[in-house]
Amino acid sequence: MCKVIYHPKYSLYNLGEGHPFSPLRSEMVIDLLEELGVMKAPEVPEPATPEELRQIHSKDYIDAVEKASAGETVPNIDKYGLDTQDNPVVKDMALGARYICGGTKLGAQLLLEGKARRVLQFGGGLHHAHYDSAAGFCLYNDLALGIREMTNRGWNVAYLDLDVHHGDGVQEIFYTDEHVMTISLHETGEFLFPGTGWIHELGKGMGKSLKLNLPLQPFTEGESYMSVIEKAVVPALSWFRPDALVVQAGADPHYSDPLADLMLTTQDFEVLYRRVLELAEKYTKGNILITFGGGYSVTATTRIWALIYHIIFGLDLPEKLPEAWRQKWSKHVKGEMPEFLHDPPNPYMEIPRKPEIESQNKEVVRRLLDAVSTDWW
Repeated sequence: MCKVIYHPKYSLYNLGEGHPFSPLRSEMVIDLLEELGVMKAPEVPEPATPEELRQIHSKDYIDAVEKASAGETVPNIDKYGLDTQDNPVVKDMALGARYICGGTKLGAQLLLEGKARRVLQFGGGLHHAHYDSAAGFCLYNDLALGIREMTNRGWNVAYLDLDVHHGDGVQEIFYTDEHVMTISLHETGEFLFPGTGWIHELGKGMGKSLKLNLPLQPFTEGESYMSVIEKAVVPALSWFRPDALVVQAGADPHYSDPLADLMLTTQDFEVLYRRVLELAEKYTKGNILITFGGGYSVTATTRIWALIYHIIFGLDLPEKLPEAWRQKWSKHVKGEMPEFLHDPPNPYMEIPRKPEIESQNKEVVRRLLDAVSTDWW
């Protein structure tokens, strides 16, 4: 059984005009799916409470966020990562973030209670939010709250971060937790925010060898990316055997994303998410919770998330996008609205250094598996 989660109040998490992390993306996806006639009625969450958030964030940090969001003065606000270019202070942002957290928590509950096996959360993916600070457009860590909901009930959870940026906040919160395996595929921090996610970040204590990072070379394309999935993610899931898989489905590994340099096409995303669902069927009895995340080419992100929706529900992919939808949203995007769901064939020129990039990514996999081999086997 598949479920969708969404609340219109997710739009309160709006970091301002021109900010790349815009609620417009989710609204465009929902409108596209409605225009295609496939949008299911979503489950509507309640907002997470500040008390619930104390499972993953410090009380001082939560208090600072709530006060700043209400327009109150917060002394030394910069120490909380607030009032920056990435994380500006905006009225009602805390409430919007708590609705998003409530949505991811609800997704976890649906899996726990057997009311769904596949859940798609039309928001969230705030993976950079730390225990006591905001970062990278992320205020409260909805993913960590959803994962905590499951571990509180005795489940082991694998977290797979497919955003182009390292899932540093989720990793940090569960760094010593033996019930959570985090796996992050991301463009290497040598070139990209947040500058973390190295192979040696393996976890501590009971969490050692359960925090896995696969920093990929810029201009990694789909074939090399899927090779990393097969050679690293598959054995990790096979060894850990989680009760559920939580996936952060950032669309920013797409070749057109303005903030990063991976080279996946929509065709690659289709192959990727069909494989992710196969892995959930094999290793978690199908229990999977997928959230949205990054993605800053609006036209690519909306198509990728619509594609994921169709795959989750077992629907045939449309070839063309509805003309009414294209016309409606054209004024909100730069450039021309795509006519088709998939990218054109060969959308970019040949990648220079492709053999070298593939070789370096294979070396990353080798080094990671070598680092965990003593604890795994």
